[in-house]
Amino acid sequence: MRASPVLSLHRLWLTAATLVLGLGGSMAVAQSNPQYAAAKAAGEIGEKADGYVALVGGPASLRAVVDDINIKRKAVYAERAAANHATVEEYALSSGCNLITKTKPGEKYQAPDGSWQTRGAGAPLRDSRCP
Repeated sequence: MRASPVLSLHRLWLTAATLVLGLGGSMAVAQSNPQYAAAKAAGEIGEKADGYVALVGGPASLRAVVDDINIKRKAVYAERAAANHATVEEYALSSGCNLITKTKPGEKYQAPDGSWQTRGAGAPLRDSRCP
């Protein structure tokens, strides 16, 4: 049986609430990798709306870093989603919303239209499904 849109939205909000407490897992994964941190600060890696990271004009040699971060994030998302009765995709979207919000000026992020933006001093553009 498929959940109603209202229930899914409710789960997304619950997921967002627990994400505030649990985001540390995804952040710790990334912060423990100095190559990732340097590439993100240089705008070579950006936060995607779906909760994962991607190369944004960075060298192909960073592909292994991106893949490693995404594998670790998916594991965290799967664990937290199961604990919160949400899907991995719902949890990843909530995480993406929060990670994009936490980008710093100069860092890259994916806008709702799929384009890559550089974070300025103002708030980033976020998906309309973000809580």
